[in-house]
Amino acid sequence: MSSLMKGTAILTIGLFLSKVLGLVYVFPFYAIVGEENLALYQYAYVPYNIMLSIAIAGLPIAISKMVSRYNALGDYAAGRKLIKSSMTLMIATGILSFLIMNLLATPIAKIVIADDDQVFSVAQVATVLRWVSFALLVVPAMSALRGFFQGYGIFHPTSVSQLVEQIARIIVLLGGAFIVVILLDGSPITAINFAVFAAFIGSLGSFYVLYRYWRKLKPEFDEKLASSVSSGPFEPASEMKQLLIYAIPVIFVGLGNSLYQLVDMITFNRTMSAIGLAEVTDALFSMLNFLTHKIVMIPVMLATGFSMALVPTITKMYTQGDVLEVRNALDKTYQVLLFITIPAAVGIAILAPEIYHTLYSQSEQGANVLAHYAPVAILFALFSVTAAILQGIEYQKVIIFSLLTGVLVKLVLNIPLIRLMEVDGAILATALGYIVTIVINIIVINKVLDYHSTMVKRRILLIMILTAVMAAAVLIVKWLMGLVWTVDTKWMAILFSFVGVAVGGAVYGFISFRIGLGQKLLGAKVTRIAAKFGFK
Repeated sequence: MSSLMKGTAILTIGLFLSKVLGLVYVFPFYAIVGEENLALYQYAYVPYNIMLSIAIAGLPIAISKMVSRYNALGDYAAGRKLIKSSMTLMIATGILSFLIMNLLATPIAKIVIADDDQVFSVAQVATVLRWVSFALLVVPAMSALRGFFQGYGIFHPTSVSQLVEQIARIIVLLGGAFIVVILLDGSPITAINFAVFAAFIGSLGSFYVLYRYWRKLKPEFDEKLASSVSSGPFEPASEMKQLLIYAIPVIFVGLGNSLYQLVDMITFNRTMSAIGLAEVTDALFSMLNFLTHKIVMIPVMLATGFSMALVPTITKMYTQGDVLEVRNALDKTYQVLLFITIPAAVGIAILAPEIYHTLYSQSEQGANVLAHYAPVAILFALFSVTAAILQGIEYQKVIIFSLLTGVLVKLVLNIPLIRLMEVDGAILATALGYIVTIVINIIVINKVLDYHSTMVKRRILLIMILTAVMAAAVLIVKWLMGLVWTVDTKWMAILFSFVGVAVGGAVYGFISFRIGLGQKLLGAKVTRIAAKFGFK
């Protein structure tokens, strides 16, 4: 379990910093280009993320899984041959996906733009799609290298490269937007074209970091290569076939959130236009799929860290026939995941007006979207982790079935629910789709592993009770502060947000460590730190 928790911690820290940076840049970018233009930015990234998932084809996790399996058998040579073949394949798929996205830019734009009353034209949407497509030339090969490192249980390259990628992208994005709009008094549309191209610059920075790590670690890899024992003949065609068998389900994991956003992208504008809201649909779409989504995904970074570290770890345990250890890993994963995501999601929902005002502007509509969307973070996290578990126990086909079933639920319900509830309808359809997917995943996991943990159920109930206490404390503090001050400025919104987060974190943390739950879930190091503060 220590390797799981250590790997998760490394990935989680990197992902957390990356997610924080991915949120922070939105504020100045929002101020430079204006709220009304942010939807154009999102119109580029939803198709890009889908094409990227297809281009990568789930190979990074599949590579980590196969390399981990080979290493467990002592066949380090097979892992080296695998990464060479995979890099060639990734370069080819990157080039192909770049060409396809450029060719399909206009047809995709015509699907997105549904009404003449909308802010953007087909040509503008097509242009941003072409600019963002350059990143496809680099990211697939870069991702293959990350998978190789993770197969060895080395998570620093992934974490550091993700951080560098985000920093480089943000510098270019904000610098370009500032120069175009502020210094040159240019169009925000031009700035957004430059901003989406920043993904290509960021990917180059990340690739350079991974290359440096490869040069640094190559002597260690060569030493293991020298002691390699053969686990059988290495046939490139057969190995690539096996890699794709592993990888195809991972495509769907990577596509999960993007597919839901795609459903919104092709139905939201048209449905809102049909009920007479064409003039505001771009702004509302931006709130749903970009502004609030950025905030909601922050708690989900833990699940992403777990899912990346979990696959090679569970694969190794399962390959060795240690089902008991797999069950123990599931116990730990579920508990730690929900210990953090449930209070985080509830806290965001409670402080939604203050958080939205702090990060963007005072908006009742934006606050409502954030408050209603925040609990869905728990579902995003559970999907990521349950899908990773299914990959580890060789039930990849279930992932495809469960995700497509969930997306079908979203597709069927989205239009009628949007007609009935507007933005809330799209959120509810997303939640219902993910619930269906997660239920299917958990049923299969429990059946295959004979996993029925009463302890986890009790712990979840305890976490929910602690969260309720935390929520009550935050609401009381908000009410007391509201008797003295009014949240009518950004500085007051910052104050209310800061105090709310501080009180919620303090209450939840104090009770958790007082009753010993925090120590049990977060490991020996946290226990030692807690002991210094009087928590036994």
